[in-house]
Amino acid sequence: MNNIAEQLNAAYHNITENCQKLGREPADVCLVAVSKTKPIAALMAAYEAGQRQFGENYPQELQAKATTLFALPELEWHFIGPLQSNKTRLIAEHASWVHSIDRLKIAERLSAQRPADLPPLQVLLQINISHEDSKAGIHPDQLPGLADAVAKLPQLQLRGLMAIPAPNDSKRAFEAMAQLSKSLQQQHPGATELSMGMSDDWPLALHYGATMIRLGTAIFGARTYERNE
Repeated sequence: MNNIAEQLNAAYHNITENCQKLGREPADVCLVAVSKTKPIAALMAAYEAGQRQFGENYPQELQAKATTLFALPELEWHFIGPLQSNKTRLIAEHASWVHSIDRLKIAERLSAQRPADLPPLQVLLQINISHEDSKAGIHPDQLPGLADAVAKLPQLQLRGLMAIPAPNDSKRAFEAMAQLSKSLQQQHPGATELSMGMSDDWPLALHYGATMIRLGTAIFGARTYERNE
């Protein structure tokens, strides 16, 4: 697992270099290590190298990992995948962040199921910025209404936006997301986070203001998809 530490260190070095070129503070960018389908040993290797934010796509996998690693200090789980109504409790009880809110019903369930002894769940609204039928997320025109409704829910805190652009649409999509983020902050000043950019396009995402980038293969290598939700 030594290569995970090396890849992680290289990722932080590259983020710092890109931020400096853009005149941005590297500390303002959160690297979420996307650990879906990866074993506990891989997460431990990243944790021991200093990583604290991990992203998961499947509710039951997140629950299992969070339960196994509950004693580790400062560990922060980010749920970044599509979320079904019957799986919201798992996320409400174990995640710190949800990047993929695209329905008020899901947000309402997360709010109702968030344990009272935990801090508010930090949430991002997912935009289907490339208008793909196969992708989750809301149309940009739906953003003001959903944002206003989610911001009123107890036990949730609206923090910003997330998007996964279509292949070959990153530049246009990131530019559009930057404008949506500015518009959102006019009504919700605390919603400053912009989760976009993955292993193949994160430098461009940084250029357009990403505050959270999601790196999986760049840190952990290729994934397998044998696990169930």
